Amino acid sequence: MTRNSAPGPKEVRPLDPDEEAVVRSLPHLIYALPNAIDGEMTREQRLSATEYLTLMHLSEAPDRRLRMGELAEACAMSCSGMTRIVRRLMSQDLIGRVQCDQDARSWKAELTDAGLARLEEAWPTNLAAVRRHFLAHLKDLDLKELAAALQKVAT
Repeated sequence: MTRNSAPGPKEVRPLDPDEEAVVRSLPHLIYALPNAIDGEMTREQRLSATEYLTLMHLSEAPDRRLRMGELAEACAMSCSGMTRIVRRLMSQDLIGRVQCDQDARSWKAELTDAGLARLEEAWPTNLAAVRRHFLAHLKDLDLKELAAALQKVAT
């Protein structure tokens, strides 16, 4: 069988109960986990989880700056969606925009000092939500192995 050909009837094997349970739980996880974290962040910090991630990725970037496309990719968003988030954060003076050195037509988002302070203020809420809604349920698993497997699936 080649890589792109469909399996023949004898090669198809149904999922075992454990495989079936994992596959069926994924859509729920993909929907429920971000919503739970976002709900806590919005309720307690008046900052969405996506806004938090935007500030976080900028805080980790060299000079606290990223091109808009890089920032969108880091947050797993479209460029237009990221533009809306950046505009909202700019209106709160948490992010600024600077022209790229290499290309005068391109812009980078830049985390301001106020944005870094806001990130540090929101960090405990995000950490608690991630631990409560996700990590607490993985206590007996090898997290290094799980992270590697999830990364393989994502790529």
